[in-house]
Amino acid sequence: MKTLSISGTTRAKTGTKDAINMRKEGNVPCVLYGGKEELTFSVNEKQFTKLLYTPDAYLVSLDVDGKQAKAIVQEAQFDKLSDKILHVDFMEAVPGKYLTVKIPVVTHGSPIGVKKGGKLQTKIRRLTVKGLVDDLPDHITLEVGQLDLGQSILIKEMKNDKLKFLDPQNAAVITVRITREAEAPAATTTAAATPAAGAAAAPAAGAAAPAAAAKKDDKPAAKK
Repeated sequence: MKTLSISGTTRAKTGTKDAINMRKEGNVPCVLYGGKEELTFSVNEKQFTKLLYTPDAYLVSLDVDGKQAKAIVQEAQFDKLSDKILHVDFMEAVPGKYLTVKIPVVTHGSPIGVKKGGKLQTKIRRLTVKGLVDDLPDHITLEVGQLDLGQSILIKEMKNDKLKFLDPQNAAVITVRITREAEAPAATTTAAATPAAGAAAAPAAGAAAPAAAAKKDDKPAAKK
């Protein structure tokens, strides 16, 4: 997993009023937990641009007034109206300890179904996984070339010896949606193979014509 460095300052005070004043100055209240002790600190909001406004996952190298720690973002809270960052929770990445983190999904290959007119859809863009910090990847690559129209890759079908996937097992991560464009050729083929209603079937070669096919103007032979 790629590493991103962030520096912060220990918070002398805590509480709602202090947090509000901190945000007005362009700083974000943060907390680090999961290690030997909990640490409350603040970080300038500009440092979160690459960490939070990106699909990538990062291991964070924290420096808070000289205290060093490795961590991942466990949760980030945003203002519903302004989308400004309100608070960030960090989980310390302790060697040998399992972490739960969201990892972005990347696809590889061109699905069979897309070549037929279908559309590839990513249903889950970030998978929730559990693993050791040294085993956490930058992203999870899924091979999609084998997917036909209407087919999907489910969580339960994904295998990784070092990671445990925590999303619902029957959830679809990737699917090839059937579009109108994909349905049209199939409908045309079906129509061409089906005879029109009421059309008479052609007689087999060499078969005698049915009696009903005799000409209407044929008259019986006159009696002698």
